[in-house]
Amino acid sequence: MVIVIIRSVVLYALVIFALRIMGKKQLGELQPSELVTTMLISNIATLSLEEPSMPMILGAVPILMIVCIDVLMSGVMLKSPRFRRLVTGSPKVIISDGKFNQKEMRNLRYTIDDVLESMRDADIFDINEVRYAIVETTGKINFFRKEDGKTDPPAVIVKDGLLLSEELTKAGLGERWLHEILRKRNAALPQIFLLTAKGDGSYTLVLKDKYREEQE
Repeated sequence: MVIVIIRSVVLYALVIFALRIMGKKQLGELQPSELVTTMLISNIATLSLEEPSMPMILGAVPILMIVCIDVLMSGVMLKSPRFRRLVTGSPKVIISDGKFNQKEMRNLRYTIDDVLESMRDADIFDINEVRYAIVETTGKINFFRKEDGKTDPPAVIVKDGLLLSEELTKAGLGERWLHEILRKRNAALPQIFLLTAKGDGSYTLVLKDKYREEQE
């Protein structure tokens, strides 16, 4: 009995330490890779508790290995937007200008009941109040009300140095507009951390830290 108590305390501390290293969010906000990691750690810890005869090291090593893999993948995703999209996916618009994108909903396997439930969670009870609905990579649906603003929300044109051409087109802006903005700001595409813009040409540009410091 004493051995089980000691193993429980050690594994409890080890799992907390592992999750602290990974810096994870609440379970409902986890990315697919983060959810898998959390489930694996949970199962390994449970197995170690259920089998007192198993050496402690056989439970600790896999947990630490999973943490190392998760940290490594996080580093790769930080450097490679393409790999990040491959692992986590990208946000999808299921309501645009108040109209359902039923094809996208089928691809995501979202039912109308799922959307209506998420609307109620956001204190929206009339579909006519919704201008846009976006399914995030965590599975959460965010809503943009028609009353929240007269203009559409800004489009993300550049994210971490990567040009999102589709978003540039959706905003009604062209590459000529983008090149002119880069020229005015004396910046290159890889130097941009975030660039958002609206259809009227207004924009917000944030440089990566090292380039912002050079300009300052």
